[in-house]
Amino acid sequence: MKNPIDQLQKVFDSRIRLGIMSALMVNDAVSFNELKELIQVTDGNLASHLKALEENGLIKVNKGFVGRKTNTTYAVTKAGERSFRQHLEALEQMIRQMGK
Repeated sequence: MKNPIDQLQKVFDSRIRLGIMSALMVNDAVSFNELKELIQVTDGNLASHLKALEENGLIKVNKGFVGRKTNTTYAVTKAGERSFRQHLEALEQMIRQMGK
């Protein structure tokens, strides 16, 4: 049996990335400003974490306009959903094993 800690993914080590992925898993898409308000981080901090998730193919970015204002939304990819679920399952398995 594999050690569940080996199944944890380093890309999700950050609480900010956990927050981003959690929000995207339960919503079709979330705007930059909604994520910023939800997670309560600075623009630059949020942008760097979003970029890391995007570069790993875990989220997709959609840039558009609402009226004349730009509106950037983010959504989880199929690969991102699968990876995040595996990460959560490994955490749950670790918790169960620690309780024995």
